[in-house]
Amino acid sequence: MATGLDIPADQIRRHVLESDGAQVSVLSLGCAVQDWRVNHDSGEVPVVLGYTDPADYRAGANAMGFVVGRVANRIAGAKFTLNGEDWRLTSPDPAFQLHGGPGGLSRCNWTTEADGTRAVRLRLHSPHLDQGYPGAVDFEITISLDGHRLTYDMHARPDRETPINLAHHSYYNLLGGGPVKDHLLRINGSNHTPNGPDLVALGHTAPVEDTRYDFRDARPVGMADLDGNVVLDGGHGPAAEVTAPNGLRLRMWTDQPCMQVYNSVTLASHSTPLPGQEHLRYTGLCLEAQGFPNAPNVPEFPSILCSPDKPYHQHTEIEIAPHDAAT
Repeated sequence: MATGLDIPADQIRRHVLESDGAQVSVLSLGCAVQDWRVNHDSGEVPVVLGYTDPADYRAGANAMGFVVGRVANRIAGAKFTLNGEDWRLTSPDPAFQLHGGPGGLSRCNWTTEADGTRAVRLRLHSPHLDQGYPGAVDFEITISLDGHRLTYDMHARPDRETPINLAHHSYYNLLGGGPVKDHLLRINGSNHTPNGPDLVALGHTAPVEDTRYDFRDARPVGMADLDGNVVLDGGHGPAAEVTAPNGLRLRMWTDQPCMQVYNSVTLASHSTPLPGQEHLRYTGLCLEAQGFPNAPNVPEFPSILCSPDKPYHQHTEIEIAPHDAAT
């Protein structure tokens, strides 16, 4: 199947979700959220980074707004062993495969089925050995908007046992542009998975206390480089909360056990950004709900293996609203 730059620009579809409080533009290419605007006293505020032209998403740069997979994050050595059989994954870097490979889900053009301005359903069939992974998988993602809350319902059904770990990769900026250093971030997570120098999870957990990933109490994102995975404590409240100086607040609920925190430390301009934005270091904050990173190579981590009898499911909700309007 065609991926990336091989996809004709005129085949990329754009669907706009609308409510009284927000407007979200979703692309068929990689299920990308191209634009998300929230009504505010100062007018509409674009709260995610994006490119003006949908065709620019074909290059896949920065994973801008995409759903990434089959397996999000990094798999060490771009390989794993499953039931005694070795699987080598497609990757330009032999040290790891990132976000499902160079032709992963984010580089594919999904079929779309709209439910008016309320929701859009996206589907993709990934064949056996796609990016080196065993098994054919049918993916279905429904993105819906209710008031200020955007919901991702992600499903995947493989025809044999295989690892699956999806994540959505929006770059949030509740000010609409500029640095996010003054955004206050709180994450309900007491542990993290330390990385090696190549940012691959080493295979154990450690307390966040006295690390840059200690956001148990709200504090500014700041300018320290963040690109690591926090293990969530669970519970009924939001997994993460972000408040910006303009009074907008993001709250995220998820059934996933982990969250990757990335403050765009390597972000660089690739294509024309949405009006009023610059795509530079520290101008976006990614909060990627996910399973444990590098889990196929770490038996001590909870498994991300799925099968016909154990299909994949993720439910994540993100609410962005003025603080006094949040529900």
